[in-house]
Amino acid sequence: MIEPGPHASEPVEHRDGIGRRLNWLRAAVLGANDGIVSTAGIVVGVAGATSERSAILVAGVAGLVAGAMSMAAGEYVSVSTQRDSERALLRKEEQELRDDPEDELAELAGLYVDRGLDDELALEVARQLTAKDALGAHAEVELGIDPDDLTSPWRAALASMLSFTLGAVLPLLTITLVADAARVAVTVAAVAVALALTGFASARLGFAPAGRAVARNVAGGLFAMGATYAVGAALGTHLS
Repeated sequence: MIEPGPHASEPVEHRDGIGRRLNWLRAAVLGANDGIVSTAGIVVGVAGATSERSAILVAGVAGLVAGAMSMAAGEYVSVSTQRDSERALLRKEEQELRDDPEDELAELAGLYVDRGLDDELALEVARQLTAKDALGAHAEVELGIDPDDLTSPWRAALASMLSFTLGAVLPLLTITLVADAARVAVTVAAVAVALALTGFASARLGFAPAGRAVARNVAGGLFAMGATYAVGAALGTHLS
């Protein structure tokens, strides 16, 4: 019988680890992108209504805090729901392994046959993995879950909050530190450059063409800032 070589499982583990890191990094880039666009929209909109630096700063900080909290809460709820579902599936699998281990062994072997092993080797692999860690083997192949590496909702919430905050800092600083006459133009330019970078990074992480992603990202941000500035200017004129 042909035994798997010592490195047979290594590429899969490496790919899984890289995949998880890329997913986290992509989420961080997208969180920063949200922070840039939403905060830029707020501060540029307020700048269209008033030139008072304090009003712009208060609105920007409020938007930053609200957005960061919203991102954290949303990510926590989403990941908690996913984690609860994964735990429920694992409990169900544990019950099936206790109630009908023979059928579960045959099912695991069948899954390895579907992946390209012949019947005899698949059964032997299934037996050895079941003897070592039955739940882990079934969870990985059947459910695509690592029981020892479930995503932490708190970690996901913190990562989203931090990435959003880092993105939001750029437009907040430019709109409040630059002189009145140039603050909107400098903020728009800085945001456009930042969005080009986040668009490029997200495209590369997703193995997609960078040009379209950058163009969409920058165009969306410019449209958001243009719309909020127009609303702010209209309301500022109406209310003054």
